Amino acid sequence: MSFRSVFCTALLAVMFILYTDARAQEPVKPRTSPLEMVTFPWEDTYIKITYSQPHKEGRNIFGELVPYGKIWRTGANEATEITTTRDIKLAGHEVPAGTYSIFTIPQKDKWTVILNKSLGLWGAFNYNEKNDLLRFDVPTHQLDTTYEPFTIKFDQYKNDVVLKMMWDRTGIEMPVEFE
Repeated sequence: MSFRSVFCTALLAVMFILYTDARAQEPVKPRTSPLEMVTFPWEDTYIKITYSQPHKEGRNIFGELVPYGKIWRTGANEATEITTTRDIKLAGHEVPAGTYSIFTIPQKDKWTVILNKSLGLWGAFNYNEKNDLLRFDVPTHQLDTTYEPFTIKFDQYKNDVVLKMMWDRTGIEMPVEFE
């Protein structure tokens, strides 16, 4: 091998290393809908909900961006997931300990809430009804304030715990019971 070929090969290797190192230094662009997590501990039970938080940004949400009567991932990006370390009741329905995807079907006056056994799904594109653990309806209510980001939270009133989902001026509430 000639000096010239060794030099060119070495130069190409250095250029490749510098290029890949420079790319590694580029900042990662934050997601438009950032990842959010809400948790609730109760005695020896722990509930965690992981979801991506879309924002209203001047858009009409329910009935337009999120169509009525269609399956929704209940957030953005990956499907929302709930994990519970012990059996609970959600809106009066038995939920065994484990991790489940949460899907909803929004309507103007109610949402159908779905806990599904499939995990790691992107959106609702691969949703399979055969993997549903349960489905139940929850009435919607009009909120006094506008929630810019889609928000999931737990509220506790003495011994009563409520799981809330809110976006724009629409909300739902589901009582949580610990067994």
